[in-house]
Amino acid sequence: MISLLGSYDRIVYNLFSWGQLYTLLIITIQKGGCVNIKQETRVSGREFDVVVVGAGNAALTAALSAREHGAKVLVLERAPYDERGGNSRYTAGAIRFAHNGLEDLLKVMPDLTEDEQKNTNFGIYSREEYFDDMARMTHFRCDPDLAEILIDNSLDTLIWMGSKGVKFQPSYGRQAFKVDGRFKFWGGLCLETWGGGPGLIDSLLNAIQMDGIEILYNSRAMELILEKGAVRGVVVSEGTKTYDIRAKSVVLASGGFEANTEWRTRYLGPGWDLAPVRGTRFNTGDGIRMALDIGAVSNGNWSGCHAVGWDRNAPPFGDLAVGDGFQKHSYPLGIMVNSTGRRFVDEGADFRNYTYAKYGHEILRQPGQFAWQIFDAKVSHMLRDEYRIRQVTKVTADTIEELSKKLEDVDADTFVSEVKAFNDSVRKDVLFDPSVKDGRCTEGLDVPKSHWANPLDEPPYEAYAITCGITFTFGGLKINNDGQVMNSDGLPISGLYAAGELIGGLFYFNYPGGTGLMSGAVFGRISGSSAGKDAVS
Repeated sequence: MISLLGSYDRIVYNLFSWGQLYTLLIITIQKGGCVNIKQETRVSGREFDVVVVGAGNAALTAALSAREHGAKVLVLERAPYDERGGNSRYTAGAIRFAHNGLEDLLKVMPDLTEDEQKNTNFGIYSREEYFDDMARMTHFRCDPDLAEILIDNSLDTLIWMGSKGVKFQPSYGRQAFKVDGRFKFWGGLCLETWGGGPGLIDSLLNAIQMDGIEILYNSRAMELILEKGAVRGVVVSEGTKTYDIRAKSVVLASGGFEANTEWRTRYLGPGWDLAPVRGTRFNTGDGIRMALDIGAVSNGNWSGCHAVGWDRNAPPFGDLAVGDGFQKHSYPLGIMVNSTGRRFVDEGADFRNYTYAKYGHEILRQPGQFAWQIFDAKVSHMLRDEYRIRQVTKVTADTIEELSKKLEDVDADTFVSEVKAFNDSVRKDVLFDPSVKDGRCTEGLDVPKSHWANPLDEPPYEAYAITCGITFTFGGLKINNDGQVMNSDGLPISGLYAAGELIGGLFYFNYPGGTGLMSGAVFGRISGSSAGKDAVS
């Protein structure tokens, strides 16, 4: 008997099964007895050597790498065409790699001009420095084998990406200051992709097209097809259609779970449902869930994520027209205060590259989940380009007292006294130098500032309202050195590989800036190569 008590009752009848064609009749009985009938189909039959789930940096490098072994490759992109590219498309394109100076840099940037070479101190960033940064940033929890693979393959992977048409350029506007007439890079990061995240994705997609790799948009992978313990394809949902795609190998590269509000709250903790997402709305943990459903083992820092200072009035998900412009990363040059009017972090604890991904957490912990960044005229010209976009929450004033009255939701009197105490504590005998850890600090404050401390005493004053923006989650799947997904018995799952944000074990608590894109490319290339070899062998 069919119940008519609810607003809707859905009854699904399997009417027909023949070969690989399944027709589903869905009867929807609405309140009042009106009956709607629609048909859904589930079709299989398309076969590929390798299916890649996702279409960001890690996924596209995996597809290109698999194709190099002669594999017939399909890329599944859950997003529509206009929102393609995953989180990678929303980045500035900064990418961290180990290098021994200009000779290595010219392998990655062969178009570097003589003037750029002459007028720039790029420095050296050794594999030992990279490894130390990984260990230090993650409190020595990062998987040493994965970290070593990431670092040792970083330069070669960039050269390989260059052979696929990806171009790189010095990150002058974000990572360098002029010292004695020459640009000097700081924090071990000197490179970004030409055109930022959009340029990276467009270049990789062009390479995908040149290699004859098919991409299906609006195509969500729902479950893995498991046969005799081996992954042999995926079930795909496209609108009302559900269909099987057969494959000899599958690479999961569909991002973390930062866009899944329930999972954020469950794994990151209370309050994380309130954080806007910096990037794509499609990273809801599908790849992780599908793998766990067939016995994959989880790994890494599931209660951790990459989270930054983000404009307080930014939309709930990333805006491709703005890109990463909502971020606000020049805080080492000023101070940050919460709603009580007090500072709450050491803004100069380290180079921005080593603190920005964790300070979003600190902002989220503040009353009301917001803060204000304060600067004066001595440094306002040094602020990153993101402070000059149209979509910014900003106030200005000629005095600190006037500014205090414009800081929405902030205790004005406490703020004024906090600035005075800060100004009085600055060691003015130490020279300010933003290109190094200059030791220009405060003395006697409960919350110190270790470097780049300047009194706020030169008007006009500028203040920017920020909240916490979540970029990607750190927890994910365990892989071996070949990119194979591991099961709970410590064995690789045949035919299943992973890369990008959904692998766990690399990042805990924090990460060195620019390592996200680098790890995606390195492990995308490795997993794609392994999947391609497996499929055609």
